[in-house]
Amino acid sequence: MIMYANAPRRDRLTRMHGFEPAPSAVQRSMPLLLEEMDRAGVAAGVVVGRLSGLFGSVTNDDVAKIAADHPGRFVAVGSIDPTDRDGAISEITRVAGLGFRAINIEPASYAVPMKADDRRLYPIYAHCEGIGIPVIIMAGGSAGPDLSYTEPAHLDRVAADFPELRIVVSHGGWPWVHQVLHIAYRRPNLYVSPDQYLANMPGMNDYVAAADGFLSDRFLYGSSYPFTPVDRYAEWFRTLPIRPESMEKVLFRNAADLLRLDLG
Repeated sequence: MIMYANAPRRDRLTRMHGFEPAPSAVQRSMPLLLEEMDRAGVAAGVVVGRLSGLFGSVTNDDVAKIAADHPGRFVAVGSIDPTDRDGAISEITRVAGLGFRAINIEPASYAVPMKADDRRLYPIYAHCEGIGIPVIIMAGGSAGPDLSYTEPAHLDRVAADFPELRIVVSHGGWPWVHQVLHIAYRRPNLYVSPDQYLANMPGMNDYVAAADGFLSDRFLYGSSYPFTPVDRYAEWFRTLPIRPESMEKVLFRNAADLLRLDLG
């Protein structure tokens, strides 16, 4: 993946968010990562499979191995090739049987970029809706060759067309902050996780207001590691002006419900 293959780019972005690179990312060390998770109070991290021509790939089998090698510490999320509809549906069924908790789709980052409401994705959305598995859609940040690929209207159509499909917009749809929050306001199946784009970025206060307000049940904490350090990001996040009852949901309860986790 580009965040390891191009470490200078990763570290530059980390510092733009106000942090120093995580030692575990610099050294590519799983033991250091687990130590950072422990210091942060992270009971379990989400590991996402990726099939991304733009950023690189992580196979579902690699994700399954990480989860198996560290029982209880990582929650597996799979990825699929949307250009092979039958293969994608078969893979979703396979990884769901392995205990994967969601499916990750990066429409604008495939070798042939798509928008979130591309009709080639609709059979995949329908299958996930039918079997009750959430979908993570990367629709913000640097996704896609230009900003038109992350325009919020595409996401809004998907949320409207599949009202029983629970959708997480990773990177929080940034920089379309107000628009994505409006979609979440009107579509009760949309969850928002700004991850790294919450930290010291334009729109931060609006995300925080939503997390402590109407979106407190559907706002998801994420560090976007390795772009931000697990421990220092968590420490920073806990200083945000979010009430304790909302903070607990954002940090833990919402994800546990969405991903059907029993972490105590």
